[in-house]
Amino acid sequence: MARTYKSEGNQIAYLLRGLFILGGLALYFNIPGLHWGFFFGILLGSVILSEIVGLIWIRKRRAAKTIRKSQSKTQRASSVAHRTSKQIRTDEVILATKLEDLSGAEFERLLAMYFIDQGYAVKEVGVGGNDGGVDLVITDRRGEKTAVQAKCYSERNKVPVQTVRELVAAKRNHDCILSLLVTTSDLTSPAKDEADKFKVDYWHGAIVEQKLKTWGKWQPGKKIAVQSKPTTAKREVASARKEIAAASAITCSCGAPMVRRKSKQGAEFMGCSKYPSCRQTRPI
Repeated sequence: MARTYKSEGNQIAYLLRGLFILGGLALYFNIPGLHWGFFFGILLGSVILSEIVGLIWIRKRRAAKTIRKSQSKTQRASSVAHRTSKQIRTDEVILATKLEDLSGAEFERLLAMYFIDQGYAVKEVGVGGNDGGVDLVITDRRGEKTAVQAKCYSERNKVPVQTVRELVAAKRNHDCILSLLVTTSDLTSPAKDEADKFKVDYWHGAIVEQKLKTWGKWQPGKKIAVQSKPTTAKREVASARKEIAAASAITCSCGAPMVRRKSKQGAEFMGCSKYPSCRQTRPI
């Protein structure tokens, strides 16, 4: 039988009660002249104190369990929100991202790029939106159309039989002869039976990764070079340096370089750097 927090707390209380009673009795019999009421006080105090400690322990354990559940729910909700996100990053980022880190819309985009390179004409029916059971319609060189449904699921979240039925029904709306189900996880047993029954081809986790790696363009973990744009401060510093360099190229008749100066009225002019020994100026 599984132990509960309450039973564990009671066991701790019993243990502490015994220890408190033994310690109190040892003190009572080793100190002569103690009143008999002290003996009953030891018994009563041991019971109350041990029960309090046991209750505190139970509350802490339950609070810790509640926090763990809350964190787990938050993580699952975050994962679901990411997978169902309609935002799509750039193709360069998608090609360097692992499958488990892609959203559903990004996984569909990755498959679209893959099929294009395989020689198919690809129509993205509704990337990240309400596709009605079909995400991509791919057409080979012979003009044969295939309806593709993509499911970017975690390994433990398998594709149900309902998804296969939706794909079979939706392919007719797009005038497709063939159908293909692509998932990062796998299909349930009923879904596989349904796919075999209606001749729906399907790629699951390991097959998908193998095909994408053989393709060569999908390289998860590849570092993307980010070109940082110069900030306003950096641009101003660069501009100031250019002005200084340009100013230093101007020399006075005495041979010293001329620098920018301002008059009392605020007007700028070029003045000799040897001022006041040399008072030569030039307008800007």
